[in-house]
Amino acid sequence: MTKKDKYASLAEELLGKLGGVSNVGDAVHCMTRLRVMPIDRSKVNMEDLKNTEGVIGVIEEETIQIVLGPGVVNKVHAEFEKLLVSAGDLDLKEMASKNKSEINKKNAKPLKLFLRRIASIFIPLIPALVASGLITGITKAVVQAGWLSEKSQLAIVLTVIGSGLFAYLGILVGTNVAKEYGGSPALGAVAGILVINPAVGDIALFGENLLPGRGGLIGVLFAAIFIALVEKQVRKFIPPSLDIILTPTIALLITGLFTYVVFMPVGGFLSDAITSGLLNLLDFGGVVAGFVLGAAFLPLVITGLHQGLTPVHLELINSIGDDPLLPILAMGGAGQVGAAFAIYMKTKKESLKRAIGGGLPSGLLGIGEPLIFGVTLPLGRPFLTACLGAGVGGAFQAHFAIATSSIGVSGLPLTFLVHANQIGLFLAGLLLSYVAGFIFTYLFGFKDEMAVEFK
Repeated sequence: MTKKDKYASLAEELLGKLGGVSNVGDAVHCMTRLRVMPIDRSKVNMEDLKNTEGVIGVIEEETIQIVLGPGVVNKVHAEFEKLLVSAGDLDLKEMASKNKSEINKKNAKPLKLFLRRIASIFIPLIPALVASGLITGITKAVVQAGWLSEKSQLAIVLTVIGSGLFAYLGILVGTNVAKEYGGSPALGAVAGILVINPAVGDIALFGENLLPGRGGLIGVLFAAIFIALVEKQVRKFIPPSLDIILTPTIALLITGLFTYVVFMPVGGFLSDAITSGLLNLLDFGGVVAGFVLGAAFLPLVITGLHQGLTPVHLELINSIGDDPLLPILAMGGAGQVGAAFAIYMKTKKESLKRAIGGGLPSGLLGIGEPLIFGVTLPLGRPFLTACLGAGVGGAFQAHFAIATSSIGVSGLPLTFLVHANQIGLFLAGLLLSYVAGFIFTYLFGFKDEMAVEFK
């Protein structure tokens, strides 16, 4: 069977267990998970879904998140989309939207719902963020090492390639916000432009000129959500014949005024509060704060809500020029790797060794889901000892105030994003998390009789 056949077969099998084409309202993917919005959850065969060969794990949240692993999920998603498109059911999106609203009402926990929405907005941007972050980070590292002149054409070209996304990120975020809130993507993009437009500096309010980009992505989120809501409300009162002209014009005009008078100042205040709050937490909490943050990150990954932290990382970089939070949270994956090594050393079960061998390369590269859902979480206690190992590394990173100049995947690749003079310390903290996760798991976290499902 060819690889294409393999992915197509898996997509077809998953679709059947999800209740068929008529039961799938939407499907997207991130780096490791296929995220499906079912129309009727009662039609989903969850147990069979979890036991499907090739499925690492399944998380039941607002969407059903099927963990397939990096390099696999994008191929399966492509085949999955082909099956949905070939069915040609034109009413699925509308049905999914209604179903999503019902689910939101049932799970009306504001913070949890807000984080899920934020994750939905930023997940599609992850490939671009990772690529741009790595190019920017590697270029800076090479320049700081003296291997390439900062003024050379090659360095300039690489800098332009890597930095472009971050200069115009507000436009992409605005587009995704509009999609999430049922507005026109183009108007969402314009809402982002309202905030980042350099001409904003010519506007004087309350005795001083506005600062382009003030409020950052928080301001963009406010503006894009607002324009989507205004667009939907205005459309109710506009005759269909005039809708294309009046609705977007009125929505943009109202949103523009609110953005400059309310959203940018409020967004700026919240941005400063979040940034100073985190910095004060790390300054006063020190190693204790680092330990807690590092140890608590893996439970957040299980729910998929860790993607909701993306705007926080970006806001830190926008406000203070770097991100001291990411190296701490990145230790979550390192503790997981150390725990997996310990299990590999202790177990005599070949199936468990194969599962670890398949997940370790991804784990070292900062993608922890294969090890989490395929090894430590099913075993139970090793997941907790992995969190303790992550906490030790997080405390180390916090103590030495390690920071990155951009965002990207964690693990070893994050080395390229750390400030050049801190690379050695970052790697030392990473190694410390590996070792701590290994020791905690080897001594207290695993016995071979725990692996009953690994025959």
